[in-house]
Amino acid sequence: MRAAGLPREARLRRAGDFAALRHASGRFGGRCFSVRYRPNELGHPRLGLAISKRVSKRAVDRNRIKRLVRESFRQVRLELPAVDLMVMAREQAASLPGPELLAELHGLWKRLRTVRLDATLKPGDPAGTIVR
Repeated sequence: MRAAGLPREARLRRAGDFAALRHASGRFGGRCFSVRYRPNELGHPRLGLAISKRVSKRAVDRNRIKRLVRESFRQVRLELPAVDLMVMAREQAASLPGPELLAELHGLWKRLRTVRLDATLKPGDPAGTIVR
């Protein structure tokens, strides 16, 4: 039986990968989420989450948002281009029901499929690691 979770290779785990997304990436967003993205050479998308205490002081609310984002990503990840993504939630996300959050995420994934990836990197940008 195959696990239904998000595989390890589909997640951002290194601090350098998150730092690269903060400094040199494309971005877009909606009412509840902001997405940063950058092309990768791995051939598949990877997801990173940044859900801060500013969104909600309660861990149960932040964890609910993370579960919804991961589940939504898991369902569409094979249709997405090879990018590294960082999804950040806004304060409104904590107060909305799950179906509304999933609808917004569906729209964000749809928008990501149509974005031009060759325009997101400028020449000379670091390749996703911390430059020392």
